[in-house]
Amino acid sequence: MILIGQYDSPFVRRVGVALTLYGLPFEQRPWSSFGDAEKLRAYNPLTRVPTLVLDNGDVLIESHAILDYLDSLVPAERAMFPKDEPARYRALKVAALATGLADKAVILFYEKRLHQTVSDLWVQRCRTQISEVLAALEADRAGRPGDYWFGDRIGHADIAVAAALRFIGEVHAGLVSMDAFPALRDHAARLEAMPVFHEISQPFIAPA
Repeated sequence: MILIGQYDSPFVRRVGVALTLYGLPFEQRPWSSFGDAEKLRAYNPLTRVPTLVLDNGDVLIESHAILDYLDSLVPAERAMFPKDEPARYRALKVAALATGLADKAVILFYEKRLHQTVSDLWVQRCRTQISEVLAALEADRAGRPGDYWFGDRIGHADIAVAAALRFIGEVHAGLVSMDAFPALRDHAARLEAMPVFHEISQPFIAPA
């Protein structure tokens, strides 16, 4: 398999971490959706990352769809989204909040970088959404003991939250004080200390 995208993207990173934890062999092509748009478009007409090229040539897009496919490649007991309810929808909710959080951080970055006149109203909306999601995730995580969000092993929800927090911290330094979210701060620090998070990692590179 070929994973297209750079690890400074929280969406690409969550897929790279999952592939590595699952022990699934893959090649990374660190293409940018800006600088390598033409190469990327040949695989994904949306020109977005992550894009996963399967061994048979089929192409998967969007991180959640990719992870759903990867879960099908491993035994059910190893899948990092639970199979049974209500554990499944609870994990999906946390992962959706985390990826939505990352998406708002991306939108905020482009609003400030690509528009000559920045919309203060839009910036404030994004900031409010980010802070509200962090508060919701903090309340959920604070009520769950253990090293991981759900149970005694790492899951996709854990990875999504850590990847989103790393992205926000690098792209919007000073936007959020993680001291206000101690459960999330500790959660992210615990995961970032894991070897796989060191391996699947890249400092943020602003698109040219």
